[in-house]
Amino acid sequence: MSPDQGQPQGQRQERPIVTRRGLRIAAIAACAIVAVVVISGITMRRMADARLSEWTESQALPVVKVEAPDLRGKKSSIELPGRLEAYSQAQIFARVSGYLKNLNVDIGTPVKAGNLLAEIDAPDLDQQIMQAEADVGAAQANLTLARGILERGQSLITSGAVSKQTLDQRAADADNRQGMVKSMQANLDRLKVLEKYKRITAPFDGLVTARTTDVGALINAGSSGGPALFVVSDITKLRGYINVPQNYVPSIKIGTKAQITVPEYRDRKFAATVEASAQSVDPTSGTTRMLLAVDNPSGELMTGAFANVQLELPSPETSIHVPASALIFNQNGMQVATVGADGRIALKVVTIARDLGREVEIGSGLTAQDRIVASPPDGIASGDEVRIAGEPKLKDTASTKRAAQPKPPG
Repeated sequence: MSPDQGQPQGQRQERPIVTRRGLRIAAIAACAIVAVVVISGITMRRMADARLSEWTESQALPVVKVEAPDLRGKKSSIELPGRLEAYSQAQIFARVSGYLKNLNVDIGTPVKAGNLLAEIDAPDLDQQIMQAEADVGAAQANLTLARGILERGQSLITSGAVSKQTLDQRAADADNRQGMVKSMQANLDRLKVLEKYKRITAPFDGLVTARTTDVGALINAGSSGGPALFVVSDITKLRGYINVPQNYVPSIKIGTKAQITVPEYRDRKFAATVEASAQSVDPTSGTTRMLLAVDNPSGELMTGAFANVQLELPSPETSIHVPASALIFNQNGMQVATVGADGRIALKVVTIARDLGREVEIGSGLTAQDRIVASPPDGIASGDEVRIAGEPKLKDTASTKRAAQPKPPG
């Protein structure tokens, strides 16, 4: 049974009759919807293509980091490695040969001038002194005899018992004997002076910084016998030696102040002053050796130590500093890449006033208003368009274009 059969005939609902006109309107509406979908899809695709094309073009541009030149004041500095040495240092060798009898000091022992460091037992020298004393005695006896013979001849010359020639020979023999006495005495005096060197003493106030011998060791006289027995250093004042590059030498005058740092006192600085310059350039290194004086009254700084020396240098009223990585070397010489207001590269030829390691001081070619490319990419040339790091990658051109386009009628 159908649903309508159970109802009275007056209560039955009549179904709507679909006409051709209604179908035509529905078809037109469907076509319009399809057209709108297609047009919007094409528009969206074109916008995406335009956005992709702009993104591709922006990615094709090299990205560079720019920075303004670093302007410095009237003073700059340079840091160089150096070496500290004792202002006064004596290497002590033995003047006599023998065996070390006594040893009174060791490394690190403070000494005063004249203090006994060690004593040498020299039996050979003792025997030479005894022999020299005997030679002097014999020479004096011979001189006394010669003078007696000469005096007797002089008393007999008037009687004719002695000839003039014999008297002259006796006088010459007496003079020869006197010369022998002087020679023997000089040799004895020399040996007695050497005998004093059996006692090795400190030449000045200081510190024993080296000892290369011990009790009972065989000692050879002179520096050819081996290393120094002792090294005594005066460390109340130190010498600092640095090798200054040739182009900095005119800027470092005698009296220039410096600051010294050493590895054992990283947080401390010690004052120093330039005292002397070699005034010559070492052809192997292209540097000039300079001497600094460093006061060390408390003995904190050690002789032979490595040190970093920072020297104050005069500079122009305003100097331009750029990173060393900004320099470009090519067939046109030394250049620096700058970025103009239009976002394009301009290569400028520059000269270097001073090379400070990680950065350089520019002598000419740049102004304070230039925007420097810190690390220019390889092959960059004037006129190249670049994108500055930190700026937006894409300009909102697509959205601007969409706002300018008229909206399709709804």
